[in-house]
Amino acid sequence: MQVILKQDVKNLGFADDVVTVKNGYGMNYLIPRGLAVAANEANQKMHAENLKQRAHKMKKIEDDASKVAGLIESVTLTIPMKAGEKGKLYGSVTSQNIADVLKKMGHKIDKKQILMPEEHIRQLGAYTAEILLHRNVKVKINFEVTQAEK
Repeated sequence: MQVILKQDVKNLGFADDVVTVKNGYGMNYLIPRGLAVAANEANQKMHAENLKQRAHKMKKIEDDASKVAGLIESVTLTIPMKAGEKGKLYGSVTSQNIADVLKKMGHKIDKKQILMPEEHIRQLGAYTAEILLHRNVKVKINFEVTQAEK
């Protein structure tokens, strides 16, 4: 079954993509939750017309994402965390921590856009995460988990 995605769906595609999924996944999950519509002839014509009208806006959004990527790419974030003697953290570092640090820098990035090397980082050290700013714009960001002041 082919569906047109209305929103980004992790591990499936981005909004406005036409993807092929199994019938049950499309009919029982994607369509009832409003994440997609069936890719019948009428919906495909409307989809093509909408894409034509939004092409200019999408180019501007992609350009803005590229600018943000240029600013973020060169920065190494520092995330202070309390840790034990052997460098094991009391707690963990997640994508939310990175999003909070970026927010303090003035960049509004959702935690769902950040792909971590591990889901929860539990050791001090330097790591790299990937940020999906746009479907065509991905940027790698370096961050360091350091010992917090006591």
